Amino acid sequence: MNLSEKFYQTFQAKPEICAKAPGRVNILGEHVDYNQGVVMPMAIDREVTIIARKISQPAVHLIAMDLNEEIEFSLQSLEQKIDIHGAALPRWALYPAGVAQVLQKKGLLVEGIEAIFQSTIPIGSGLSSSAALEVGFAMIWSGMGGWKEDPLVLAQDCQRAENEYVGVSCGLLDQFSSVCGVKDHILFFDTRSLQWKALPFFENMQIVIADSKVERSLTSSQYNQRRETCEQAVVLLRKFKPEIQSLRDISPVEFAAYGEYLPDEIRKRAEHVVKEIARVFSAVTALQRNDYRSFGALMYASHYSLRDYYEVSHPNLDFLVDQAHHHPRCFGARLTGAGFGGCTVNMVEKDAVDEFIEQLSSAYLSRFGIEPSIFSVKANQGASWEKWDEIEGG
Repeated sequence: MNLSEKFYQTFQAKPEICAKAPGRVNILGEHVDYNQGVVMPMAIDREVTIIARKISQPAVHLIAMDLNEEIEFSLQSLEQKIDIHGAALPRWALYPAGVAQVLQKKGLLVEGIEAIFQSTIPIGSGLSSSAALEVGFAMIWSGMGGWKEDPLVLAQDCQRAENEYVGVSCGLLDQFSSVCGVKDHILFFDTRSLQWKALPFFENMQIVIADSKVERSLTSSQYNQRRETCEQAVVLLRKFKPEIQSLRDISPVEFAAYGEYLPDEIRKRAEHVVKEIARVFSAVTALQRNDYRSFGALMYASHYSLRDYYEVSHPNLDFLVDQAHHHPRCFGARLTGAGFGGCTVNMVEKDAVDEFIEQLSSAYLSRFGIEPSIFSVKANQGASWEKWDEIEGG
C-alpha cells in the first residue's frame, strides 16, 4: 500500500499538501558545527515524504508508515510531551511536536493536521532522518498556514526544536542541509557567519554510502557530553588567548603550542575539532583545483581523527573505511554523522562504483555476518512542498 492509499483508507479523505525533505551526508567537517566551524554536507536523493490535510481541531494525528505506529496529540499541550491519552510521546513524534511548539511560540500559524509520512532515509544511520522529519513538518505547516520564512531561519527553527524539545544539543548542519540543498552540488557552510555556497563536485567521482546496519548508539547524553568538553577546552584555552569564543578561533599552529596544557581527554576532543575545521578549508582548495586525491586524503584523515581523538567511531565503521582504503579506485572514506554506528561515506570513481559496492559488501558480510546496505547517492535539491491537486493533476 502506498502513502496516498493509506491516507485515503485511514482518514476517508484526500490529502491537501505534500512535503519532501532530503536527508544529508556530511562529506567533511564532523562534530564542528556546534563549535562554530565550517562543514561540507550534501543533501541526498533519500528523503522524508509527508502528505497531510488540515483539520478544524487543534490536534495532530500522525501515522509513521515505516514504523507502523500512530499517534495523536494536542497542539494545546505540547509542553507536556504527551498524546491525547496522557501517555508520553514516542521519540519519533517529538520531532514534529517540537517543530510545532517552536513555530507556535514565534506566533506563526500551526494548523491541526492529519498526516502520514514515510522515509527512504535509513533511521539511526547518521544520514539525518530526524532533521529531515523536522524540516518536512515545518514545510507542511508553512504551506498550510500560508506563511514563509527565510530558509536559514526555518532551519534554525528546526534546530531549536531538536535542542530545546528533543534535548539533543545538535548544531545547524543537518537542518541547513535539508533546507538548502542544491542539486548536483555539495555545500560549504560557515556555521558562525551563516554564509554558504554551493560547489560543484568532481565530475569523475561518485559518493557512495555504506550503511553498517549497526544502529547508531550515540545517546543524547554522549553527544551533549562531547559538546560540553569542547566548551571546557575553550575556557581553558582563554588563559592563552582570552578573546576566543569557540574552538574555531584556535589555529592548528596555536593548538600545537597550547594543547599540551589541557587535560588529556579535553585535548583530544579539541584537537579533532581544530584540525577538522582546517581540513574543510583545505578541501575547498582541493575542489577548486580539481585535486580529488588531496580531497580524499582529507576524508581519511578525518576518519582517523574521529576514531582516535573524538572517539566516536565503531569497529564496523573502521573495517569499512579500511577496506575502502585498500580499493584502488576509492580515493576517500570516513564515518559520517554522529558516529558509534551508522554509515561511512566513500568517494569512488564513477565507472568503478558497482565493483566497489560488490567487493565492500562481500568483505563486510564475510567479516561480520551482516549484509550491509551500500548505495550511491546524488546531490539533491532542498525541502519543498506542493499542493496535492497539483501533484495529482487536479
